[in-house]
Amino acid sequence: MTLGVDSITLHGALLVDKPAGPTSHDLVGFTRRLLQTKRVGHTGTLDPLATGLLVMLVGHATRLSQFLVTDTKEYIADIRLGVATRTYDAASLDQVDIRYPIADSRYPTDAEIDAALDHFRGSFLQTPPPYSAKKIGGVKAYEMARKNEAVELQPVEVTVHELERLEPRTADLGPRTSDLEPWTSDIGYRLSDIRDPTLLRVRVAASSGFYVRSLAHDLGQVLGCGAHLEALRRTRVGRFRLEDAATVDTLVSLGPQAAGRLVTMNALLPEYPAVSLTDEGLRRACNGNALGPQHLVEVSGQTGGGSDARVRVLGPDGELLSVAEQRPDGSLHPLLVLR
Repeated sequence: MTLGVDSITLHGALLVDKPAGPTSHDLVGFTRRLLQTKRVGHTGTLDPLATGLLVMLVGHATRLSQFLVTDTKEYIADIRLGVATRTYDAASLDQVDIRYPIADSRYPTDAEIDAALDHFRGSFLQTPPPYSAKKIGGVKAYEMARKNEAVELQPVEVTVHELERLEPRTADLGPRTSDLEPWTSDIGYRLSDIRDPTLLRVRVAASSGFYVRSLAHDLGQVLGCGAHLEALRRTRVGRFRLEDAATVDTLVSLGPQAAGRLVTMNALLPEYPAVSLTDEGLRRACNGNALGPQHLVEVSGQTGGGSDARVRVLGPDGELLSVAEQRPDGSLHPLLVLR
């Protein structure tokens, strides 16, 4: 469809509430068609069954991905106890799975679950799921797994900043993806007013590269009952929150006006101090040259020395021109120029 959007002016981030079903790549294609622009990326994928916040980068903002992909991400996850699957989620429940007999129908208590969750707080090594896009010798792991080839992924260090157990009724993550029968009492009827002991809901805030599917699987191993991820909803990426995102239906209804929902590039890196330039400084910045104190007109925010200090360099219009690294001598060396 042709929406008549001027793609030349479109640079920024579009916050999308992804539905269950489409892949993150599908949402890239949707955004390209919606905004009539080719340059679209995102700051981190969501599995097809997962829902929630996708930060879509448009135009020059795609080049800011390197500064955004490391943002902390927060999720609400439903973990089904008693069944482990090959994909670590409900996508493979129609295949061979491992059902763990639980003696006397005894499921883990809240105290046992809380003790098990302690294993997954802070920094630790996590092995990605065999059905993931991680590459082994240049081949994606899930391609090998689908061929029943051995998948030996190396564990990577991840950090869980927050992990808490929630009551499952506190929010609706959408329709159940599991084919397991609802829990029933020993006398044969469903106790709808009693919490399902096979369902665990958690909120987790973790570093980039963390797999919630691995958390579900590994938690089941620690508890000794097996588990898989049944539903997942991402609620935060960095400072962006799900409540600020628009659904696909809303964006379709907005049509060309959806461009008005773009977050500006300058607003994507608010934690970086900003500098404005003299005419000579502007010329040097556009050519990718280093800047000295004499090239700066105004500094907004606290800048500190050190090789890891990053600064937003603003153009005459107040929009982001480049991202620079501040050196100990006070000079600014460009990491990238956006225009």
